[in-house]
Parts: sequence; structure tokens; C-alpha cells
Amino acid sequence: MFYALLWKAGNLADLPNLRIGFYNFCLWKEDTGSLQCYNFPELEALGVPQVGLALARLGVYGALVLMIFVPLPLLLAQCNGDEGEQQLAVGFLVASSVLLASGLSLFLSYVWKWVRLALLEPSFLALCLAQALLIFLLMATIMFPPQEKKDKSKRESC
Repeated sequence: MFYALLWKAGNLADLPNLRIGFYNFCLWKEDTGSLQCYNFPELEALGVPQVGLALARLGVYGALVLMIFVPLPLLLAQCNGDEGEQQLAVGFLVASSVLLASGLSLFLSYVWKWVRLALLEPSFLALCLAQALLIFLLMATIMFPPQEKKDKSKRESC
């Protein structure tokens, strides 16, 4: 997710004649022979609503932020054997997975008339892989809950 959203600045298609991402929308203009980047009055005329694009951005970048908070509750759940901390990690994973899937699908639904699967960059593959890994981590977290400590008076630190 870091690669796609931060390193590549959210660009899912970055070609010499097309640049479409969460913050860039540039199409080839035949009469000038160059890329023309569009902003919101023009984007709405092209069929990309401002609210829809804002929700798509909120989804994918919100998933990135929530994903950052997952390791700490998982580590604390394993160290303390606390089910509440594991449920917090599961909540972060579910929310992050739902946000990423909904934001990416919402964005693709708006730009699909300009972007085809063959035109998508590795950053799109990175987001799909991040979605798969979030689901895998969610399943592993649910299937392998933290073990209860046998003697709570002799807790070992992690």
C-alpha cells in the first residue's frame, strides 16, 4: 500500500498518453499533442463526481492509516493473552479491508471508461495484493487467537 499510495502518488495508470490516479486525471489532447490534466469542474463534466472521488480517496488512504495501527494490538494480544486487544486488531483489519476494497472499486467504477486492465500499473497490483494480505491476516488473526497465560502472577514480558 505504501508503494502504490505514497511512492506512486496513487497513480494507477501512468503512461505517456494517460495518467489517472487518485489525485491525477490527465488525458491525451489530440489538438495540442500533450496531456491535459483536469480538475473538478471539468471532471464532473466528464462524469467523475467530486463526492465519489473524495469517498474513494477516503477509502484507500483511510485503509492505509488504519493498517498502521494493526501491529500494536496484535503484539499486545500475543504478549498479554488478552482477547480485547485481539478484537481491536480484528476491528482495524476489517475496517481497513472494507475501506480499501470499497475505495478502489468506487474509483475504478468512475474511471473505467478511460482505463482498461492492460493499462493499469504495478501500483494497482500492489493495492490488490494489499487487499489479499489484509484478508489473509484477518483470517489468521481470527483462527489463531492469543493463548491464555497459565499463571498470571508469573507473567513473562514479550
